Order: sequence, then structure tokens, then C-alpha cells
Amino acid sequence: MRMIKYTHACVRLEQEGRSLLLDPGTWAEDAAFEGVSDVLVTHEHADHIDAERLVKAYQANPQLRVYLPAAAAGQLDSMADGVTVVDVGDTFTAAGFTVRAVGGAHAEIYEGLPGCANVGFIVDDAVYHPGDSVFVPGSPVHTLLVPTAAPWLKLAEAIDFVRAVKPARAFSIHDAMLSSRGEVGVDRWLSGRGGTDYARIPPGQSVEL
Repeated sequence: MRMIKYTHACVRLEQEGRSLLLDPGTWAEDAAFEGVSDVLVTHEHADHIDAERLVKAYQANPQLRVYLPAAAAGQLDSMADGVTVVDVGDTFTAAGFTVRAVGGAHAEIYEGLPGCANVGFIVDDAVYHPGDSVFVPGSPVHTLLVPTAAPWLKLAEAIDFVRAVKPARAFSIHDAMLSSRGEVGVDRWLSGRGGTDYARIPPGQSVEL
């Protein structure tokens, strides 16, 4: 399986000609959308869902399918049959990958806010994209996509998250808020204290999983 990292929380998984896109927000590159048949969206915030580009992609390819929580589905009303609402506990197939929905709630920023749904996705029991949360699933995963910068997150929580999940590998996501100097410090801590093989993938580059 090949994983391409795009800006912020967006990644694309490719295998045997199949492409699955996760959390293509407003900061994601246009290339992320090219040739994609299925899309997973963890929650309703703009840095994870670009409704305008998803609608345009659907208009160009009516076979496109987007899987997301009910609260976010309202942004894609014009896509009709292109939208599938998912909830925690659901297992489904997207672009030929087996996907499990876990978690349920966005991490708190302050005083209970934002208080919205957030569904993490485990793909083929191997790759875990948690969206805006540090929810620890009840089963092992090989590759963890760990958020490394957010209003709802501190570095210690990111390290604890990696340690709790115990993946074989971890890669940074949700990192557009970091400067180049900030990335160095965050990466040093996660590499030294996370207890796993951790790395940062520059936007547009890929790794084999």
C-alpha cells in the first residue's frame, strides 16, 4: 500500500489501482482529488472537508462516494447518492479497502467546544486516521497517523497517544500550524519518546506501508 501525504490532515492511500482519500480539507492540494473514487471525512471542520471541491469532483465523476458523519453530510446535500453517513462501530468497504469507524467525539478545545462528532477510520486493520482526536482503538494498528499541532492538542498528549496505540510506525498529520523550526522540535520529541518508528512526510511525497 502506498500513502501520499498532502497538506495538513489529508492523506491518500493507493493499492492495485485503487485510491482512497482521507480528510481532504481546504488546505489540501488539488492533486489529492485526481482519480479518486472514494473519500473518508472524519468531521465537519473546513480543514478536513472542502465541500466545494468534493461537489465539483462528484459532478465530474458521479461514481464518487464520500463517507462521513451525519453532522458533516449536510455540507454535501447536492451530492445526493454520493454521500454515505457512517457512525462509530460501522464497518464498510471503500475503494476496495475495509474501513472501521471508531471514536465518536472531537477533542475538546476549551469549555466543551467544539462539541461535534468526529469519526476516526481504521483502513484494512492497518492504517488509523483519528481526525481531531486521540482516541485509542481497542485493536492494534500497524500505522498511526498522529496529529502533531492543533488548538486541542499539546505535545505530551501526542506522545501519550502514540505510546497508547503502540503502532509499528507513526507519521505526522494535522501539522499545517507548525513552522519549519517547530517541526524539528516536535519530531525530536516524538522520535525520542513515542516508542515507535516515527517520521514526517513532506506534502506531496509518499511512503510504502
